[in-house]
Amino acid sequence: MEEEDTGADPYLPYDGGGDTIPLREIPRRGSHYAMSNGGGAPSSSTHLLDFLEEPIPGVGTYDDFHTIDWVREKCKDRERHRKINSKKKESAWEFTKSLYDAWSGWLVVTLTGLASGALAGLIDIAADWMNDLKEGVCLSAMWFNHEQCCWTSNETTFAERDKCPQWKSWAELILGQAEVSRRGMYIYWALSFAFLAVCLVKVFAPYACGSGIPEIKTILSGFIIRGYLGKWTLMIKTVTLVLAVASGLSLGKEGPLVHVACCCGNIFSYLFPKYSKNEAKKREVLSAASAAGVSVAFGAPIGGVLFSLEEVSYYFPLKTLWRSFFAALVAAFVLRSINPFGNSRLVLFYVEYHTPWYLFELIPFILLGVFGGLWGAFFIRANIAWCRRRKSTRFGKYPVLEVILVAAITAVVAFPNPYTRQNTSELIKELFTDCGPLESSQLCQYRSQMNGSKAFTDNPNRPAGPGVYAAMWQLCLALIFKIIMTIFTFGLKVPSGLFIPSMAIGAIAGRIVGIAVEQLAYYHHDWFLFKEWCEVGADCITPGLYAMVGAAACLGGVTRMTVSLVVIVFELTGGLEYIVPLMAAVMTSKWVGDAFGREGIYEAHIRLNGYPFLDAKEEFTHTTLAREVMRPRRCDPPLAVLTQDDLSVEDLQGVINETSYNGFPVIVSKESQRLVGFALRRDITIAIENARRKQEGIMLNSRVYFTQHAPTLPADSPRPLKLRSILDMSPFTVTDHTPMEIVVDIFRKLGLRQCLVTHNGILLGIITKKNILEHLEELKRHTESLVTSQRTRPARPSLLGRDA
Repeated sequence: MEEEDTGADPYLPYDGGGDTIPLREIPRRGSHYAMSNGGGAPSSSTHLLDFLEEPIPGVGTYDDFHTIDWVREKCKDRERHRKINSKKKESAWEFTKSLYDAWSGWLVVTLTGLASGALAGLIDIAADWMNDLKEGVCLSAMWFNHEQCCWTSNETTFAERDKCPQWKSWAELILGQAEVSRRGMYIYWALSFAFLAVCLVKVFAPYACGSGIPEIKTILSGFIIRGYLGKWTLMIKTVTLVLAVASGLSLGKEGPLVHVACCCGNIFSYLFPKYSKNEAKKREVLSAASAAGVSVAFGAPIGGVLFSLEEVSYYFPLKTLWRSFFAALVAAFVLRSINPFGNSRLVLFYVEYHTPWYLFELIPFILLGVFGGLWGAFFIRANIAWCRRRKSTRFGKYPVLEVILVAAITAVVAFPNPYTRQNTSELIKELFTDCGPLESSQLCQYRSQMNGSKAFTDNPNRPAGPGVYAAMWQLCLALIFKIIMTIFTFGLKVPSGLFIPSMAIGAIAGRIVGIAVEQLAYYHHDWFLFKEWCEVGADCITPGLYAMVGAAACLGGVTRMTVSLVVIVFELTGGLEYIVPLMAAVMTSKWVGDAFGREGIYEAHIRLNGYPFLDAKEEFTHTTLAREVMRPRRCDPPLAVLTQDDLSVEDLQGVINETSYNGFPVIVSKESQRLVGFALRRDITIAIENARRKQEGIMLNSRVYFTQHAPTLPADSPRPLKLRSILDMSPFTVTDHTPMEIVVDIFRKLGLRQCLVTHNGILLGIITKKNILEHLEELKRHTESLVTSQRTRPARPSLLGRDA
């Protein structure tokens, strides 16, 4: 049995403590709270739950950093639902209350979708404005960004449509056209935004840092982290997310938007007792909020629902699927109404390609998938190694200094290269865009365009001009820069998403490969591949498509998402026709990444922080038994138990005060050790307090009985305390010979916190969720040590060779 965790520093990892004996409710058929035979007992119409819900100082349902009991929460919800259905025919008011209860789920997801869409639009608009603020300011209207400032100008040209007299750079306003002042103001604003973001997080809401998805996955699995989805976290994360993105750090806002949406869902759930008083029901709202977060992050409502189902949700019933779909719909509708990008789209980099893909292109697409898998495996190992070093050294004690240092390096190195200086979303948009006659990007400076050819489509294989070759070198440098800085940025004490940086790395690599294949088709057009598939008079290769495929491959290599990722990308770009290349690249990246390790970046950070999370994707392949994992072991103290009729109130209170367990097995006697049931600490405490307040004669020497009938006592004996009604007569049990593969499966599918181990009805021990996680970690370390020893062991000389 395990002790409670009193709390944790938000900047320190969870140490694994706190997964204690659960607070578990069981269904009872007509059971009522009977204290003793005599006056003062509650009436038979009073249900046990009415007593258990009475507030007792110091007694809470679940403590911070503990795991909920899904079975108990489901039993509570069924009891509440039965009570409402039994009363709805009594009066019109009760019928109205039943309707309100039935529609409360739809109301809370509607409010969550509305709030998520509004906050996402606000974050997008503010981030674009503050990102342009590093370059200059609009004199006519300071609240306009660079593009909006030049919309109404009549002095812009097509070639220089981003230049207008209303927009002034800081160099022009302060020191003329000096390049040094322009770079200095860029670095100054970047450091200011980063410093302000980390200070707000450190002072007001430490939980607002990071992506939030690892913690969301852990919370949805049943873990309690008080304050992680609170109003202060929501406010600070919204503000600091804008600052962090505008600072130019190699991070994105898409992952943190899931955290923001879950904060909205958690806050609105407190308006409805159906969800505020039931942690399992609340997690259904959080699953729908996750879908809404991805919906507004990528403009992908269907992808958001699949993301919630595939990646973050632990329990996903059919009604949660419908409500997640509705929440994603409402959020996307609100974001579309706000139109933050001014292009009547939900996302910034919506593109449409006008040429099909050809069968031979599957070869480079698969190669991009291999690159994405290799990048994902490398990034996970490098980032986890750096985060582990940050936690174990003095450097991790100075989060503000670390953020300032990384922001300074990022700003200084990124400024000379236009592909690293610009906003990452703008970079992805440029890499995704296909070259046409209206494009002025350096990536589209082909010789045919420079020589004034009639149209782009007249020559299917265009020779690259000097601008394309210069852009290729800049993209190669940008790729190296993004790879290095993303490793050190993800995990800083500022809001930091990983979706956009990973997609940027893949888009850069894909665009480089696409241009290379395009030039290969031009200079070797007589090869059988190009000669067979490329038609004369039409574009043969679309480099922007390669960027899109590379972005999906790299994001899949890092997160190990498959179905939801493909749907998100084709919703993101409108490229439904290119779903086969996306599927091929994403599956290849997953296979390659799984060859180096099956866990994605979020599962790796969950394990790094020590959260009690049983991953349903991980297979248990060992042959251990329940007796090898149960507690206590031979060297441990005996299991704390209660006997059914040998305790006094004083003895019972002594056990409760001397231990911090959340529940106790009840046995027949110390001699027989035969299991009777399981009693919860909270229920025992409430029962004793209520008995003292509502009954006379309950003293310290009163006998405590967990049996159905108390024996006849002498006349001068104090009144006994009957606790049979709070005893769980059917706790989850397994035998000592049960394979751990089955035990782990039971814990995953039922959401258990503990399971008792017996042999022919005799109590032997207990297995908790924490014990299973510790056992899995021990097996993993043992396997790694065996592999290491086999690699370092010198090879024995072959007997066949010696005989020869």
